[in-house]
Amino acid sequence: MAHTSAKRQESFTCPVCLDLLKDPVAIPCGHTYCLGCIKGCWDQEDGKGIYSCPQCRQTYRPRPALSKNTLIAEMVEDFRKTGLQATTSAKYSAGPKNVECDVCTGRKLKAVKSCLDCLLSYCESHLKVHNDVNPGRKHSVVDATGQLQERICSRHKKVLEIFCRTDQSCICYLCTMDEHKGHDTITADAEWENKQKQLGQTQRRFQQRIQEREKELQELRKAVETLKSSAQTAVEDSERIFTEMIRSIERRRSEVTELIRAQEKAEVSRAEGLLKQLEQEIAELKRRDAELEQLSHTEDHIHFLKNIPSFRKSPRSKDLPSMTSNQSFSFKAVKESVSAVKKQLKEKLDGIFKQEVAKISAAVAHIQIIQSLQCELHAMYMPFYS
Repeated sequence: MAHTSAKRQESFTCPVCLDLLKDPVAIPCGHTYCLGCIKGCWDQEDGKGIYSCPQCRQTYRPRPALSKNTLIAEMVEDFRKTGLQATTSAKYSAGPKNVECDVCTGRKLKAVKSCLDCLLSYCESHLKVHNDVNPGRKHSVVDATGQLQERICSRHKKVLEIFCRTDQSCICYLCTMDEHKGHDTITADAEWENKQKQLGQTQRRFQQRIQEREKELQELRKAVETLKSSAQTAVEDSERIFTEMIRSIERRRSEVTELIRAQEKAEVSRAEGLLKQLEQEIAELKRRDAELEQLSHTEDHIHFLKNIPSFRKSPRSKDLPSMTSNQSFSFKAVKESVSAVKKQLKEKLDGIFKQEVAKISAAVAHIQIIQSLQCELHAMYMPFYS
């Protein structure tokens, strides 16, 4: 069904406007056109006096009379009413970003070329008609463009085909005779070639600069990564060195603490031994004193006289060191020594760090990835704007 519909539409399509026939007329060679389309084609041939078929190129003299073909008109109308008109292929239809054919009526097809002489854009079919209608004339045909009006002089309504170097503007040939008279002018084509050469040189400079900058970009990225890695290594080394210093001080602290605790333990142990001996001797003396107290109150003369000799001598004490104790002893001297070490160490460390940190600061400040980057960028772009 769709294939049949497409074939029928092709039969009822005007070869000039590529739309369904309007007021169809058949010319002597048998080809059928819209009345307005064939009249427009033959109006352009009035000057030659020879009229031709846009399809088969058969010529006629004089101009054939045209009359509406009622039968074909009824068939086209019936086809239109059936609703089976085939949709033109999307690849030929003009989209929002395409240039429309200026000749197409109804559905606009995509233009493939634009004529700078006719100031019209044509689809493939109408371009063929354009070339057939103008076989002996050399029109300037370019790729389809929607800016044809920009190619026309707003004052003289002529094509802009000359470039004025004095005013750096595009003009028509009539402009050279009035406001641009005596100016340095050249054809637009010649100036285009000159500008193309300059543009090529500038583009090559840009490409060379892009390559240089891309290389510098890679080197800069590599330098940044190297700097980060170096900085991390420096931080880790510094932390390790300071940690070792702190551990060294902590070891010295532990040694001093062990010395103090060892001396404390030894002296306390010796003192506790003496305390035990003293406590035993005191207990013995108290026991003897209690016996004496009891003996002093006895009235048995014989018992008293027999036991008194054993109390005349004091119990023999064990060999004990001198019991004179120093109640003012302390570890103050140790504290003073540690304080002296702290003071000396602090002074030395402060002096060392004051001197070395200045060197470290200078060394860190000397590490720079980018030097005078702004000046380099200025030097980079100046050639392109001068």
